[in-house]
Amino acid sequence: MAITEDAPPGTDTGGAEPAGGRRLSSPLALTLVLLSAVLAQSPIRGALGTPLMQSWTTVFVAVTVQALPFLVLGVLLSAAIAVFVPASFFARALPRRPALAVPVAGVAGAVLPGCECASVPVAGALVRRGVTPAAALAFLLSAPAINPVVLTATAVAFPGHPEMVLARFLASLLVACVMGWLWQRLGRTGWLRPPAHDAHEGATKGEAFWGAVRHDVMHAGGFLVLGATAAATLKAAVPADWLRTAAGTPLVSVLALAVLAVLLSICSEADAFVAASLTQFSPTAKLVFLVVGPMIDLKLFAMQAGTFGRAFALRFAPATFALAVAGAVVTGAVLL
Repeated sequence: MAITEDAPPGTDTGGAEPAGGRRLSSPLALTLVLLSAVLAQSPIRGALGTPLMQSWTTVFVAVTVQALPFLVLGVLLSAAIAVFVPASFFARALPRRPALAVPVAGVAGAVLPGCECASVPVAGALVRRGVTPAAALAFLLSAPAINPVVLTATAVAFPGHPEMVLARFLASLLVACVMGWLWQRLGRTGWLRPPAHDAHEGATKGEAFWGAVRHDVMHAGGFLVLGATAAATLKAAVPADWLRTAAGTPLVSVLALAVLAVLLSICSEADAFVAASLTQFSPTAKLVFLVVGPMIDLKLFAMQAGTFGRAFALRFAPATFALAVAGAVVTGAVLL
């Protein structure tokens, strides 16, 4: 029988210390953060009690609380569409002629809820299943912008202004169809890389659904917080004279909100509440924000480049941005 003796103190047993023991684990990091907050509660309370921070907090909480239910609903519905509706359904439903398939695919976005995060992989699945790229791209642009969840959120964010909902619907659908027709006319096969397989292929439908929900909630939720932070900062910290100057010049206000939409990358189910909070800007400038954001922003550019290739994204994104700004301005001049 082998007898194992305890090693004397200080004796090297030859065992290596687990790597995890030297790391700052997440629970420990959270504990340190909470402890720091408790120790610094007096300065924090004093900072939060200032009128500036109270105004910032009010706007941030208002935008986040109003937008969050629509974001979650949109994520659930878009995940259901992406997982449970086969791409072959779209291939069968669309006309064979590309010129007709483009507007049909654009209108399909009005009845099939989907945020930007879901529209890119769905469009990639359509191309893989043989749908003409022009129609798939029209659906990619329209679905996040004119689906029922987004239009309802816009109506709630702009109460008493149904013309804003109509303008968003018409401008977004127009831009989506025109971009589809332009791709059909001018696009080249070499610019569009065949999409890779869906990340959820091989998983069960339930696993794919909840995987998509978890990914989109974390992804879109983070951008919602970023957007609410930017809106609150603009309202509370930026001098009112600066905002009035920018908002008072039509060209500057339109370009400023168009660029802001690209940089913030807010989910389309939540962007209307951020736009509504920018009270200094004209309705047309707000419409530009609502039309540009769901069609091209930083996260969409990255997703489009990853799905269809960099050569595609470098051509498609600038054209979409220019056309979205022009379409929103024209629509706003007529309806708003």
